[in-house]
Amino acid sequence: MEKQKTVVVGLSGGVDSSVAAYLLKQQGYNVVGLFMLNWEETDPNGNCSAEADFEDVKRVANKIGIPYYTVNYAKEYNEKVFSYLLDEYKKGYTPNPDVLCNREIKFGPFLQHAISLGADYIATGHYCKRVDRNGKAYLYKSHDKLKDQTYFLNQLNQNQLNKTLFPLADIDKTEVRKIAKKLDLVTAEKKDSTGICFIGERNFKNFLKNYLPAKKGDILDLHGNKLGEHDGVMYYTIGQSKGLNLGGKNGYEGRWAVVDKDVKKNILYVTAGDDDALYSTACYVTEFNWIADEQTENFKAKAKLRYRQPDIDVDVEVINHTTLKLNFATKQKAVAVGQFAVLYAEDGMCYGGGRINELVKFKSSAKS
Repeated sequence: MEKQKTVVVGLSGGVDSSVAAYLLKQQGYNVVGLFMLNWEETDPNGNCSAEADFEDVKRVANKIGIPYYTVNYAKEYNEKVFSYLLDEYKKGYTPNPDVLCNREIKFGPFLQHAISLGADYIATGHYCKRVDRNGKAYLYKSHDKLKDQTYFLNQLNQNQLNKTLFPLADIDKTEVRKIAKKLDLVTAEKKDSTGICFIGERNFKNFLKNYLPAKKGDILDLHGNKLGEHDGVMYYTIGQSKGLNLGGKNGYEGRWAVVDKDVKKNILYVTAGDDDALYSTACYVTEFNWIADEQTENFKAKAKLRYRQPDIDVDVEVINHTTLKLNFATKQKAVAVGQFAVLYAEDGMCYGGGRINELVKFKSSAKS
């Protein structure tokens, strides 16, 4: 008789990981739940913000009949993810901590810990699909294209992917909630988590102020005219139009948008309306991670330059094995250095992703 395989599921206290654990148990696996504490913070009443999630994990685990444990990776998260996030913001870039969190925590020490417990696999509630072919594991988009989360998993390697199961690959979010409701799980109606991985949803500007002190400076248009004052260039993203308080400046009643940042001079540059200076025709991507098959010749692909953004057509120039140039089929608005560009084949296979390092602007945003 074949030995029952053990899967350690990362239980977050949300509906997706709850149903993922249930489905794996139904498939005959020996399922163990593991809750990761990666961010330690108390609210104004002195309560740990992760306690409520862990209570939900306990209720779910008891309901579906699996053992559960907790592990603290707050130190690793702070060193490998949060410090990177702050460093990128200091430089004026727009990082994506969720991608780093997956690479450095969920599929790093979490995976190693699970293996040390005797696990054959780990599993998560991500919406994506693993396909095994010719001795390799490939990452594909999930059945639910609206919830697909391959973007956040673009840094996975073969060792990590070979050890991971994605139980939600072929069902959609509506079905997940139906299953949770039928089981009467406490997470069935729980709101989806948003915001920074493990830190959660909050006023991000106010949150950053706790770690990056505000330094006010000038807001200038592209001709060098002063329009107002900003609270600190690191708090703003390229393309941002809210919170600038520039209505009616220079006689323009429409929205102004952030087009550039000069960190050294502490200047925020804006432009009026849908200016060409907000657009790029290409970008350079560095530290590209090939999940399965590295491409050595130029090729065509679909690219996602930011999560929730539709895929775009690109011609990919392979400069070296980790550096690519993506030439956009149509100009793209508000592409941000620091974000990840993720590449896909026509059939939804994810090649991998890398950091957007430099833009080729449609129109120069040089200040005169």
